Amino acid sequence: MSPLLLFSFVIIYFLILLAVAWFTGKNSTNESFFIGNKSSNWMLVAFGMVGTSLSGVTFVSVPGNVAKEGFAYFQVTIGYIIGYAMIAYVLLPLYYRLNLTSIYNYLMTRLGFKSYKTGASFFILSRILGATARLYLVVNILQDAILNSFGIPFWATTLIILSMILLYTFEGGVKTIVWTDTLQTSCMLLGLIICVIYILSDLHLGFAGSLEAMSQKGYSKIFFTEPMDRLYFVKQILAGAFITVTMTGMDQEMMQKNISVKNLKDSQKNVISMSLVLAFSILIFLYLGGLLYLFAGQQGVTEIGDKLFPAIALHHMPPFVSVIFIIALISALFPSADGAITALTSTFCIDILGIQRNSALADEKKKRIRQRVHLLFALVFLVFVLIFKQVNSASMISVILKVASYTYGPILGLFSFGILLKRQVRDTLVPFVCLAAPLVCFLIDSNQDSLLRGFKLGPELLIINGLITFLGLLLVSKPQTVKE
Repeated sequence: MSPLLLFSFVIIYFLILLAVAWFTGKNSTNESFFIGNKSSNWMLVAFGMVGTSLSGVTFVSVPGNVAKEGFAYFQVTIGYIIGYAMIAYVLLPLYYRLNLTSIYNYLMTRLGFKSYKTGASFFILSRILGATARLYLVVNILQDAILNSFGIPFWATTLIILSMILLYTFEGGVKTIVWTDTLQTSCMLLGLIICVIYILSDLHLGFAGSLEAMSQKGYSKIFFTEPMDRLYFVKQILAGAFITVTMTGMDQEMMQKNISVKNLKDSQKNVISMSLVLAFSILIFLYLGGLLYLFAGQQGVTEIGDKLFPAIALHHMPPFVSVIFIIALISALFPSADGAITALTSTFCIDILGIQRNSALADEKKKRIRQRVHLLFALVFLVFVLIFKQVNSASMISVILKVASYTYGPILGLFSFGILLKRQVRDTLVPFVCLAAPLVCFLIDSNQDSLLRGFKLGPELLIINGLITFLGLLLVSKPQTVKE
């Protein structure tokens, strides 16, 4: 299909996003930017968060990884459901009771100012790395599919997409994102279903026949029962639960949308319903991955991993499917990038700069600061996407899970310590504990063959990181004094 025609559909889609942003962003304030005036509809938030949780990485990497790991990723997904239940009934009641705008304010009230700043700083690092990795993957596909034919360099493509995101998030923030995420999730899931139907039709297979063909190739195996295996189901399920608790429940981007819902009960309904839709969606992505490899074998397609789905959709399917793929792909791109930039802006303004605590600042001054920070993070995203372009990993989902293991571990340790124990930490030592834990994990990970005697670490490194942080905090704490 003509790159110019594909690009025209991208522009039309973006103009629709701009129209939604204009309608929802009118008369916006800092309060609506940060938490949507706590008036978001829980059903819209739940559906939109599915798109944010899936992202372009799920859209491309999860199907592409099926030949290597089968349906093993669904083991992690089962853990996701457990993790979302923990968020709904442990973390959300805490956040609503404290009436938080930034969830990291909990760390200040419970542990201290240095702990608060440390948690917020680790979130900023985590979200920058994770979101830019997701953004890079989709931008790279769009570059190869469309922009190379116009002679536009990769850096310019990234700049254009970030400018698009800034245009529709600059004013409305969360209030706008709740609506745009709903639109984007709809397009993404519709594209997924259409691609599945087309491939089944082309292969002349029904659902049962396709599963049998996948099973013969070893694509559809879900549960791995060898304890020493990196994909052992107990490790994967536990890792999935803790990944969700940290990357959603202790993540300002994700919880910013949850706490924008009117009340706790609706927010809990949002989280539980979203987790079930998310699990079903991931199962379809895995099923699509099996179909893609069956189709690739029939058509002689040699691409694997992250390159498989784009290659088939753009070069081995009818033009209308190519258009649907591109629209679905950018629908997967925008929710993960727009929400991340908005959440990073919120965290930096509230937790690092403290503009909400500064009563001397006029509202207009606060708004100008927030807008400058928003622009700054867009620039940071540009730099990190260009760095990932140089790294160019074969599977970005593996990169993202590895980054999360190192950067979210200290956040897990901080929140767990604050919730589970009634002890006071020496606040000035907390940053050193949180920096030491990932370094210890790196040493363990780098030497796991000699240290663990064949036991292979996977995403559960996050749990180890959180546990080391927790134990470090325990060492620098004392029993909480009770005021008489």
